[in-house]
Amino acid sequence: MLDADYFQTRAQNFFDHNPIGNSDVFLPITISGALIRAAEFTLRSPRFWAGEQVYLTYSNQTADGFGTITGGLTDFSPPSGYYALDHDQRNTLNAGVHAVLPGQAYLTMNVYFGSGFSNGNAPPSHLPSNGALDLSVGKAFGQQLRVSLTVLNVTDKHLLIDNSLTFDGFELSAPDLCSAALSLRLLMACARRACEQRPSAGQGRGPRGPPAPPRVY
Repeated sequence: MLDADYFQTRAQNFFDHNPIGNSDVFLPITISGALIRAAEFTLRSPRFWAGEQVYLTYSNQTADGFGTITGGLTDFSPPSGYYALDHDQRNTLNAGVHAVLPGQAYLTMNVYFGSGFSNGNAPPSHLPSNGALDLSVGKAFGQQLRVSLTVLNVTDKHLLIDNSLTFDGFELSAPDLCSAALSLRLLMACARRACEQRPSAGQGRGPRGPPAPPRVY
């Protein structure tokens, strides 16, 4: 199955932020306007064998600003005409597979590739490309217990993805991150026990009094 999408966003007084020097202290700023355009494609295979599926997503996007600073505290003087914003990355690709394994287990793998964000110290106009490999495995034990393990950036590559001091400072790709999750479904079991212990109508109650008189308004 193939999905295609195109969007274009025009904004006035576009909001961004500017660091003080090379610090982690930021001040909000706005620029005259921004123009963001993108074409996105998603391709999914039919489910085969035990339910496995392969997918591929691609995005071609430009993010440009124009005009002067209209708000905030900064001495930044933008260039004339359109200029690439810090999150301008022309090509982004994700490819992966979701596999259903025996014993109520699953495996998900995703490969990410980015052509590189805009270079704050051009030339060249954009930083080198960056990528990451993510893995996730999980298993269900019956209807109520599930466990999973997720590893992001398996290769633990540290790449410069932003060096624009004008807007949001230096930024490196995230290091490898490993997380585990335990999911236990107790809601249905607790609700079932509550229903079994709840007395039926007319049981466990004292004698009823006469009905209350009707209200008079």
